[in-house]
Amino acid sequence: MNSTATSTPVAWDPDTEPDKNYKWKAFSAIGLSMFTMVMSFSIVFVSLSAIADDYGVTLRAVTWVVVSQSLTISAIMLPLGRVADMVGRKRFHLTGQLIFIGGAIFAVFSPSLGVLIIARIVMAVGSSAGQAVGTAMTISVFPSNERGKAIGSQTTAVAIGAATGPIVGGLLLQWFPWQSLFIFMAIPTGIAFFMGLFILDESRVSQKTQGKRPKFDWIGAILSGASVVVLVVTINNPFAVAWISPLVVGGAMLVVALLVGFVAWELRNPAPMLDLRMFQERIFRLAVATRWIGFMGTTATQFMMPIFLISFRGFSEGLAGAVLFMSALGMAIAAQASGRLADAYGPRRFAVLGFMVIIVTALAFSTVDGGTPISIIMAIMFVNGIGMGLWNVPNNSIIMGTIPRARLGVISALTNLTRNIGNVTGQAIASAIVVGIMAADGFDIPLSEIADTAGAGDAFLSGWKVTYFAVVGFAVVGGALAFVTKPEMAKPGE
Repeated sequence: MNSTATSTPVAWDPDTEPDKNYKWKAFSAIGLSMFTMVMSFSIVFVSLSAIADDYGVTLRAVTWVVVSQSLTISAIMLPLGRVADMVGRKRFHLTGQLIFIGGAIFAVFSPSLGVLIIARIVMAVGSSAGQAVGTAMTISVFPSNERGKAIGSQTTAVAIGAATGPIVGGLLLQWFPWQSLFIFMAIPTGIAFFMGLFILDESRVSQKTQGKRPKFDWIGAILSGASVVVLVVTINNPFAVAWISPLVVGGAMLVVALLVGFVAWELRNPAPMLDLRMFQERIFRLAVATRWIGFMGTTATQFMMPIFLISFRGFSEGLAGAVLFMSALGMAIAAQASGRLADAYGPRRFAVLGFMVIIVTALAFSTVDGGTPISIIMAIMFVNGIGMGLWNVPNNSIIMGTIPRARLGVISALTNLTRNIGNVTGQAIASAIVVGIMAADGFDIPLSEIADTAGAGDAFLSGWKVTYFAVVGFAVVGGALAFVTKPEMAKPGE
C-alpha cells in the first residue's frame, strides 16, 4: 500500500486488518503535531511582557495575542472538523500544518502588534485544522478495543506540550528575543509535516462515506462560529464592564438567539454540519455534559495556581512553571494508564475515580496558604494531574465510541470545543469569585500589587478558598454524571 496515496480512500477497518507497526508510526506523526500546536498556545504566555515592551503597548493590549488565537480556534474548530470528514483528514491535517508554519514565519517578521495578531490568527487557523482531526485520525488507526489506549497516548502528548511551552519559552527568552519562540515552533511542525506526508495513509486515517459528497453547511458553520465567539467574548468580559451591564446582557441574549437559530437550522438541514440528533443518544449526551462540567472545574487550578505562586507568594515564573509541570506529568501518566485500563475493564469506573481525586485535591488546595511548603503544593499538583487524566481519557473514549468512524472528524472537533468552552467558563467563574471577594473587602487592585498591599493577601486567600469549594461542586456534578453514564465496552468490529 502506498503510504503517500491521496486518492479516494478504500474501505479499511483496523478491527479486521490490525497493523501494530503502522498505528504507532501514524501516531508518532500525529502526536508530534498535536504536541507542537498545543505548546504554541502555552509558550506565548511567558513572552507577553517582552512583546509589549518591544512594541511599546500595554499588557492589556498585548493579551490579544492570546485572545485572538482562542477566539479563532473556538469559532472554526467545529466547521473544520466537518470539512476534514468530507475532503480527507490527511490532506486537511497537512494543509493545517503548512498554514501554521506560514503564520509562525509571518509572526517573526511582524512590524507591529496588529500584524503580529494577524499572524497569530493565521497560526490559529492552521492549529484548528490540525487539532480538529488529530483525535479522529488517531482513533482511525487503532482497533475499537484499543480506543482508550489511542486517546490516552494523544492526551499524554497534549499534556506534555502544554507543560513544556512555558519551560521552553522561559529558557529561550533568557538568551534570545521573543521572535525565537515562533522560529522554534516552526521547526518541529515542519518535521511533523514530512512525517505525516510519508507515513499517514488517507485510506487508513479517513473512513469516508460512499456516494456523492454532501454540500458543506455554510449557514450552520456561520451560526455556530458566531455563537461561540460571542459566548467566549461575553464570558471573558475583556472590557471589564459590570456583569449586569447592557453589553454583557445583550451578549448573552445574542448567544441564545444564535444557538436557537443554529439548532433550528441543523435539525431541518438534510446534510447538517453537526447532526444534533446524536444528542438523542443518552450516553453521548451525558458524556458531553460531563466533559463540559469537568473542565469547568479542573481548569481553575491551571488558571489560579500561577497567580497564587507569582502574585501572592512572590515566586519566579520559572518555579511556577515547574509546579504546573507536576500537574501535566501526573496527567500524562494517568492518561496512559486510564486509557489502557478503560479498554480492559470499561471507562466508567475510572472516570468516576478521576472526579473523586479532583474532589480530594480541591479540598487540599483550599487549605493552602502563604506558609505551605512548595513541595506540598507540587505533590498536590501531581495528584491533581492524575485525577485529570483519570476522568478525561475515559470520557473522551465514551464520546468517540458512540458515533460512526466516518464522522469522527466533526466529533473530534466537538470534544475539543467542549473542552475550550469549559475552560473559558471555569476561568471566568474563578476570576469572578476572586475579584468579587477582593473587591467586597476593598481591594480592587491589580494582581501584581497583592503581595505588597496590606490585607490584600487575606482577601485573595478568601477568594481562593471559595473558588476551590466551587471546584468541589463541579467535580461532584461531573462525578455523578460519569456514574450514570453506562456505555457498552468497545469490541472489535463495532
